[in-house]
Amino acid sequence: MPAFMTSAPGKVIVYGEHAVVYGKAAMAAAISLRSYLLVSALDKSPRNITLVFPDIGMEHCWNINHLPWSAFSHPSKKKYYYDLVDKLDPDLVEAMQPYLVNVSPKASPVDKKLHQNAASAFLYLFLSLGSKNFSGCIYTLRSTIPIGAGLGSSASICVCLSSALLLQLRTLSGPHPDQPADEAELQIERINRWAFVGEMCIHGNPSGVDNTVATGGKAVVFKRGDYRSPPIVTPVRDFPELPLLLVNTRQSRSTATEVAKVAALKKAHAAIVEPILEAIDKITESAYDLVTSSAFDPKVSDSVQIFGDLMQINHGLLAALGVSHPKLERIRELIDSMDLGWAKLTGAGGGGSAIALLNSNASPSNLQSLQSKFVEEGFEKYETTLGGEGVGVLWPAVLHHDFEDKGSEQIDQAAFLNAKGVEGIEKLVGVGVGASEKREGWKFWSNAGPHVNKERAQKPISE
Repeated sequence: MPAFMTSAPGKVIVYGEHAVVYGKAAMAAAISLRSYLLVSALDKSPRNITLVFPDIGMEHCWNINHLPWSAFSHPSKKKYYYDLVDKLDPDLVEAMQPYLVNVSPKASPVDKKLHQNAASAFLYLFLSLGSKNFSGCIYTLRSTIPIGAGLGSSASICVCLSSALLLQLRTLSGPHPDQPADEAELQIERINRWAFVGEMCIHGNPSGVDNTVATGGKAVVFKRGDYRSPPIVTPVRDFPELPLLLVNTRQSRSTATEVAKVAALKKAHAAIVEPILEAIDKITESAYDLVTSSAFDPKVSDSVQIFGDLMQINHGLLAALGVSHPKLERIRELIDSMDLGWAKLTGAGGGGSAIALLNSNASPSNLQSLQSKFVEEGFEKYETTLGGEGVGVLWPAVLHHDFEDKGSEQIDQAAFLNAKGVEGIEKLVGVGVGASEKREGWKFWSNAGPHVNKERAQKPISE
């Protein structure tokens, strides 16, 4: 089997933070910051699998023959690629523990937990989908998504792992231009289901929204009225690709603290807070109606203006709930004062990140001034695109250049490991953004068939 790559995006919540906790709708969209996984086969000897994740300083090797296959292959426990796994088997989790305790033993407690969580997700998927006859491989992960910033980095990684293992099993076909839409959707569903299993290994009880966006791309509207049931997830198949600034305040925050803050405010002022939550729900509903309307055109300033206005109103309501932060307000102030677009917090607030939708006529000099201010005040800026592709594959791991004299370039592990930062990774293996900028070689599954823009009925799906 040749070396190959898989890739999946991160995500941001565009509308509906905090209201979603109370059964209201929220909208999340893929961003062009992505994770990339390079799978390199080894010779028959040694029969080892190695997980390498240099961005978090992790590397660990397991002997395939020594893994707990007897537990995972027992008739009462065995799962197949087409099965739905909605909870982890505690016996299988226990069987993995001896193979996790030696992962990064000298790392700090925080790093050790991060590394062991990644190893846990990888091993559970490998043992569930693989077999003792698998060839030795090196699985090398790189990510351009800030880790621990609420941007779906773990889900993106789990989608990369899930799709790679399913490809190694040869249970996925395509993606290719003539692939029937129903076949593509079935394969997306299988990738998503197993990515969710990886997310359970890391987070315990994830919502499933992050892996759904990372698998299918574009955007989803989700609502969870009853926390004993999975969320209702409605894909927004024609969500437009829009230029976005993602700004990390570098201000630590606790999601639990911010959620508790809103709960206390609601308890003390129910008659005031409930209408705010209802208004946020209406914003999400309005945004969905806007982007699914035949009249919406992301190249027309009036359409973008409405989208941006909804972002700013949403932020104002979140600020009224007390979940903003002076650093988030400073980012909004800078963008507003330079007339560059519309900004809001994304995620739980209290710090974390802000997103900004840029004006198409934003002044280059003002954008440069904004960058200088961000550096001066300690903010970290990422230029990204909202509403991009989901899971993709580069098979084999060879990129074709636009320039004839450069021809094709095989991606090997050394080059992948040595790529420096976001720019280095994107330059080497990046999928590109925008229909005219997609790099030749990368192919993507799509809810409407691979790169086929069909009008399909919107239907809620439940994970």
